[in-house]
Amino acid sequence: MSAHDTTALRAELAALHRELIRWGLVAWTAGNVSARAADPGLFVIKPSGVSYDDLTAESMVLCDLDGEVVEGRHSPSSDTAAHAYVYRHMPEVGGVVHTHSPYATAWAAVGEPIPCVLTAMADEFGGEIPVGPFALIGGDDIGKGIVATLRGHRSPAVLMANHGVFTVGATAGAAVKAAVMCEDVARTVHIARQLGEPRPIGREHVDSLFDRYQNVYGQR
Repeated sequence: MSAHDTTALRAELAALHRELIRWGLVAWTAGNVSARAADPGLFVIKPSGVSYDDLTAESMVLCDLDGEVVEGRHSPSSDTAAHAYVYRHMPEVGGVVHTHSPYATAWAAVGEPIPCVLTAMADEFGGEIPVGPFALIGGDDIGKGIVATLRGHRSPAVLMANHGVFTVGATAGAAVKAAVMCEDVARTVHIARQLGEPRPIGREHVDSLFDRYQNVYGQR
């Protein structure tokens, strides 16, 4: 794929949006996935207000890092400015996801980080899942909150207060995985609290688990 050919990326993005449905992370037309293009000054994102059933590779929108449309027949997601801000300020990020997945968003509603009480959390998030500041949609404020929060954490997920989940990754697929895992652990820790007080994992064990999962686990 050349720097300006986003055909394959658009198809990948359409497929990743179906993953949000499959894992129960979105309702109606809420939520979105974006991916940085081969040209790092561009990214592809979901159109605004279009049914997931109607999403195709052709309906995805190509934007620059100011959030301006470069190519596409639809208006981009209402969260485009937030995604653009992340791409401008976190060059290592290749994908961004936003959901209102219910359990994780419940933690965002009470403004509480999800404590690291599961080995799966240590693996994927390297500690707690932090809470970002309240911010209104439309401008750079959400993006600023995402960047400011995640720069101080190993977590690829942030719970934006009273809003929902944003995740980042080296690829859009990695960001979707983080969103799936964020909802999964948010639910499990909530259930654990109904049984008693979850036991935190010691920092040295979190570090060891995170290192193993990030650098040894899986196929290399």
